[in-house]
Order: sequence, then C-alpha cells, then structure tokens
Amino acid sequence: MKMFLRALAVLTVILSLTGFAVAQTAVAAPIVLTGADKRPGLSLDGDWHVIADPYATGLYDFHKHEIKRGWFANEKAKAGDTGPLEYDFAKSPTIKVPGDWNTQRPEFFYYEGLMWYEKDFSYQAKPNSKVFLHVGAANYKSIFWVNGTKVCEHEGGFTAFNCDVTQALKAGDNFVVAAVDNTRHEDSVPTTQTDWWNYGGLTRSVKLIEVPEAFIDQYDLHLSRGPETASPIGLPLRKIEGWVQVNGGHPGDRIEVSIPELNANGSGVIRENGRADVVLVAAKINLWSPDSPKLYKVMVSAAGDTVTDEIGFRTVEVKGTEILLNGKPVFLRGVCIHAEAPYRTGRANTDKDAETLLGWAKEMGANFVRLAHYPHDETMLRAADRMGLLVWSENPVYWAVQFEKPEVYARAEQQLQEEIGTSRNHAAIILWSMANETPINDARNKFLSSLATRARELDPTRLITAALLVHTEANGARSTKVVDDPLGQFLDVIGTNEYVGWYEGHPDSADTTDWQVKYEKPLIMSEFGSEAKAGLHGGPNDRWTEEYQANVFDHQLGMLNRIPQLRGISPWILMDFRSPRRVLPGVQDNFNRKGLISDQGEKKKAFFVLQKAYTEKTVGKAE
Repeated sequence: MKMFLRALAVLTVILSLTGFAVAQTAVAAPIVLTGADKRPGLSLDGDWHVIADPYATGLYDFHKHEIKRGWFANEKAKAGDTGPLEYDFAKSPTIKVPGDWNTQRPEFFYYEGLMWYEKDFSYQAKPNSKVFLHVGAANYKSIFWVNGTKVCEHEGGFTAFNCDVTQALKAGDNFVVAAVDNTRHEDSVPTTQTDWWNYGGLTRSVKLIEVPEAFIDQYDLHLSRGPETASPIGLPLRKIEGWVQVNGGHPGDRIEVSIPELNANGSGVIRENGRADVVLVAAKINLWSPDSPKLYKVMVSAAGDTVTDEIGFRTVEVKGTEILLNGKPVFLRGVCIHAEAPYRTGRANTDKDAETLLGWAKEMGANFVRLAHYPHDETMLRAADRMGLLVWSENPVYWAVQFEKPEVYARAEQQLQEEIGTSRNHAAIILWSMANETPINDARNKFLSSLATRARELDPTRLITAALLVHTEANGARSTKVVDDPLGQFLDVIGTNEYVGWYEGHPDSADTTDWQVKYEKPLIMSEFGSEAKAGLHGGPNDRWTEEYQANVFDHQLGMLNRIPQLRGISPWILMDFRSPRRVLPGVQDNFNRKGLISDQGEKKKAFFVLQKAYTEKTVGKAE
C-alpha cells in the first residue's frame, strides 16, 4: 500500500503539471498488476478507428475551454440536432493495435501530436469482480474513457499500466476511446532530443482483465543469495524468497505460492500494508543461466485470485571487479537493441519480432543484450528468459533532461517504478540502468543518485548501472580515456560509451588509446561502433562502407582487451533503426546505420567480426 500511495502521489504531481490532462472527475492512478500479460482476458487488439487531432479540437474549444462532451463521448449525429457533429469514429480510418501510427499510414509518418483511438466491444462482467483495462504502452501521454467516462490518465511511452474500468462498463455493448499524444516536451522523460523515431500510438497490446475484488497486484520471487543447506537426507536445499502484494485483502488472510515441479510450497500472512512475505525451500533447483535457461511454472494465490507465471531462479552480484552469476564470474558478450521491428520497421511488438532480434543476438554468440533506451515490452523479456540472454533494462532518462525540476524527477521515478513493478520477475534482467549519456552537474548527480537509491528500495536483488560519458586526456603520441564521473560511486557496474574510430579519430586510433577507470568496479563498454550501409563496399578506411565498420571493430576489440576490469561489451547496435537525426541522402535516409544487420536482415561484415570474437571467446576475460 505504501508503494501504491507513493505512485499515486507521483502521478498526481505529473497530471497537475501537464496541459494535456482535462479537468473531469478525478480517477484512481493506474496500477501495476505484475504478470498482467499472462493473465487471461478479452483482447482489444486489432482494428481501432483513429482521428488525427493536432489542435486538440476534441478536447477544447477555440478559446481553450474544455468541451464537456468532447470526442471521448463518441456521439452519433441525430435528426433534429441543433448543431453540427464534426467527427465520426465509425467513418474514420483504422489502424492496428498494437502498432505505431507512423508506419501504418503514410499521412501519419512524420505526425507528432494528439491521435484519437476508438474501439467497440461487448462485455459481461462477473458479479463481485473488478475489471482493468491493461495497456502495454501508449506513447507518450494518454487519457482513456469507457462509454464516455474517464477511467485513467498516464504519462510515459514505454511502461505498462492498468486502469480500473469496473464502474464504467455495462453489460453488452461498450466502447473505449483513447487520446494519445506523442508530442515531445522539454520537461518530459525522455526530453525533446532523442536519436530514435518517436513512434506514436498504442504501441503494445490492450486487453480487459477481470479479477476478484481482492486481487494480487504485485509479487516478487527470487533465489536467496544465501548458501545451500543440507536436508535430513543429505540433499542440497535452496531458498526462494519474496513477497506478494494484495489489493483489497484483509490483514491476517493467507497467500500461497507453489512451484509444482520442485514440489515447493510456501505461504504467508497479509500485513496491514497488504503485503505478505513468503519463503519456499526446494532441492535440486536448476539455476537459470544463458547455458541453461530453465523456467519453472509458479502459481501465486490469494483471496480467490491466482496468477500463473514462468520464472527462472538465479543470483547476480558484484565481487570486486567481477560480475557473478550464480556465484561464478561471467563476461557479458552482448549487443544493444532498439525495439525496432525487423523488416517492416516501426515499434517491435510481436513474438516474431522478439525472436528474430534475439535470435540474431544468439547467432552472433551473445549471452547479453542491452535493451535501449527505454523499457522494452514483456514479449521481448519473456523471449530473453526462454532463450537465455541476460538483459540490461533502461529507464528513459536520455541525454539532457531537465534535472533541476522536481516534476521531471517525479516522471522518471514513476516510469522506474512501473518498469520494475512490471518486469521484476524476469530472470534475464540483471541490470537496471538509470540513464544514458547525461551531462555531469550537481542537479544531474542528485537526480540520478536518488533514482539509483529508489531502484534499490524497489529491487535489492539486481545491479544498478548507467551508461556514462568519458573524457580524453592527451599522453604524448597516445591518449587516455578517463572514467571518473561522480555518478560512478552510486553504481554497482560502470557502463561507458565511446566511439573511437567514428566520431573521433580513425579506426587505428584505438591502438594508441588507453583507459583509466577511477572505480574498482566492473566495467561494461555499453556502446561503441560506426555506421555502414549494407551492400556499400570500399577500402578499410572508406567511411560508410562495411569494410570501414569491420575495421573499427577489429581495432576496438584489441583496445578493449587492454582494460583489466572490462566485464562486458554491448556494441551499438544490432540492427539499423529509424532516426530523424540521420539525414545523409543515399546512405542514412532517416536510419541510424550503426547496425551490425540492416533493417532488412542483411548481415554486415562487422557482424561476423563480432561473431568470431564471441564464439572463440577472444574478447574479454574468459569465464
């Protein structure tokens, strides 16, 4: 309950500060509902009617006064009406949900602004139940109405949320209307400047979920870091511990957790705050790892509600400059990935998208992926669980957000809470990243260190990182990259980005580059690389060619191997992705071409350079 009230307070601050919110009857803040994607429900995916509304005509009149019967009412023209009705969802075009609007209709390709969505559906709720509208993601600000009644508002384009629609539903025919606005603002998270396409819309799945009046909101189950103990018959025992949060439950009620395959059962008692602690003991747990990504069916029950999930159990920790997975050192052979759909482009959102992207990473020999620069969806994370890929998950604090403003921090913290609340039971995730390439100043240091503290409060079982910038010091004929960002003291693992050979120097500049790291902590080279258009060939020093990109990687790998505390790399990036910043005709054409694979699946020469290094384990400290 304490976490819920804090989230409600944060969202209240956000909605009071945005000009997008309309002053109708207040509604409860959306809730997390861990495992919502696994709960059964009525899918609302498919065709939705849409109307582009760049002037917010459906919300305000020409003097910026709120319209009492805005487009959310979904009214129909009737004979004898005293005024015109200037919209009609039924006559408007449709686009698919999940999906961005930019790549579905050419007239929306560059559109940024307010888009109205509408869908009709039939529903019959059970007695003594609550119904939530589950939204996988809506970029960026959104308001939802059911049958003309506002049910929730949300800010943040990459986290799931759930709106209570119980009172707004009626038996039989219903309709839902959403106003989704992807307009970029300086005080948003992320801010106006990004290096990816600002795909708008209901980019992830939408469905209705029905639960009892007392229901499981969140749960956390993880392997204890404590040592194995012996059972009376000599078998090694491991402890799985965690908690279950029940909304509407009564203190003293019991919760149950079972893992049938392990013959493990545990129970707990709900406290005044709605939370119950739980411990299970099991023998012969097959620990999750990239080599053996074992998942167990887990059932969580409380107050007549049951959630079934698939969870792997493993530990991750830092010891000196080592990253330990299940107590053993691991080197993270990785690659960065945007949530960009292979082949069709646009926002990735299907099982096939995830399996294609992660399948390419596995083919390369990776055991690790950095999912940049925002939380990816449950489809991607569940695929990583199944396929055995360790994950860096990132809060979208990107470049120079307005660190000095409390309301901006509130937005970042809200999205962090939703990211961790939704995804906390994925064995694949080992790192929560606070930010990427942020400028060093006092306001930023306070902002990000506070965010790191909050992340540890929410989840003390994982490691905290961020992708930092470095500075260069001349050293005669050589140069030294210095990692001394003060944020490093608040991180478990240091991430750092550099582009030697692309934005500075030539490929062989890496040969004369040394590294000095202030912190005795593990280091991940979280970005490096260069651009190349697939099929463009030339000499090893001809920019934009596959040969140049491969040459950069050849020299980079030699440099990286000279960093003693290097414990992972994730070059930028697996696949080319759309970005309006990248405008070079005939080469970029609104794509960032740093991909090892083109958006059409063509593997560039650098892919095979990295594949050889990964499969032969010639980069980094061997496990």
